[in-house]
Amino acid sequence: MEYRILGKTGLHISRMGFGGIPIQRIDAEGTKVLMHQLKAAGVNFIDTARGYTVSEEYLGYALEGIRQDFVIATKSMARTKEAMAADIEVSLKNLRTDYIDLYQVHNATPEQLQQVVAPGGALEALQEAKAAGKIGHIGLTSHSLDTFKMALEMDWVETFMFPYNIVETQAEKFIEECAKRNIGFIDMKPLAGGAIENATLALRYICANDAVTVVIPGMAEPKELEQNIAAVSDTSAITAEEKAAFLEVRNQLGTNFCRRCNYCQPCAAGINISGAFLFDGYLQRYGLGEWARSRYATMDKKASDCIGCGACEARCPYNLPIRDMLKKVAEHFGE
Repeated sequence: MEYRILGKTGLHISRMGFGGIPIQRIDAEGTKVLMHQLKAAGVNFIDTARGYTVSEEYLGYALEGIRQDFVIATKSMARTKEAMAADIEVSLKNLRTDYIDLYQVHNATPEQLQQVVAPGGALEALQEAKAAGKIGHIGLTSHSLDTFKMALEMDWVETFMFPYNIVETQAEKFIEECAKRNIGFIDMKPLAGGAIENATLALRYICANDAVTVVIPGMAEPKELEQNIAAVSDTSAITAEEKAAFLEVRNQLGTNFCRRCNYCQPCAAGINISGAFLFDGYLQRYGLGEWARSRYATMDKKASDCIGCGACEARCPYNLPIRDMLKKVAEHFGE
C-alpha cells in the first residue's frame, strides 16, 4: 500500500481509503470484519458522515481495540455554530472515541459556505473543538466548483473532497491547485456514484493523477476490498487499451447521469429517484433486463408517479433534468 501526507494536516494515510456509505447495507458485525480486513491490508483512512444513518455507529463498534490504527474523518451538514457543536459531540459518541482526526463541513454551496464562516457559523464550533483536542483538522466537501474555488482561498481549509472520475473531470485544474497549496485532496465518487461498472479501470484512472491524495471507494464486502486494493497497488503506466476504455466509458455515460448522492430526496411523490435511475442503468447499459425489471417492480412508487413539482431538480448539485429523466425511465419500464 502506498501512503501519502494529507496536505496541511500532516496525517500519514493510505492512498486508498474507505468510503463509509455502503456499510449501511450490512450490519455492525459485518463492519467489524471489514475493518479488521482493512487494517490487515494497510488501509488506514476512513470517511463517514453524520448523514450516513448508522455508519458512524457501526464504525464505532467495529473499531474498538483498533481505533489507533486508523485516521477517522467524518462530516456534518450543520451550518451554525450550535448545530455543528452538537453534531461533533454525537460523532464522538457514535465513533466511541475522544478525538476525530478530520471533521468536514459537508456539501456546502457557496451561499452556505458564507454562513459557515460568518459570526455564529459552523466554523467557530469546529475551531473551538480543534482547540479543545476533540478534532484534529478541518476540511470541506462539496459538489460545487464555485465552492471549490472559494475553498482554495480559505486558510482554514486543510482538506477538500470533491467528485473526480473518468467522466467527471471538471475539477482537474482545482485539484492541481490543491497540490500546489498543500491542501489534501480527497476523491469521492470514484465510480461516479455506481454508474461506472469497472471499478479497477476507474481506480486506475484516478490514481494516475498524482495530485489526488486519497481515493475513497465505498465498500461493503471483502471481495470489493481485494479488487480495489489490487487496482490501487498497480502503479504501472496506463496502457493504450485502458485509455480506449476510458473513452468508451465517457461516450457511454455522457454527463446526464445520476451519481446517487440522494440530495434530490425526499421526493414529494415518494419515488426513490436514485433507485429508479439505478435499475434503469442495469436495464439499459448492463444487459440485466430481467433482474432490473424484477427490482423495479418492488418499488412502491414508480417513475410514472412523478407529479412534476421540480423540488428534486432544485436540490440536485449536478443540475440534472430529473423530471425528464424519470419520464424516460417510465417509458423503459412501461410504468
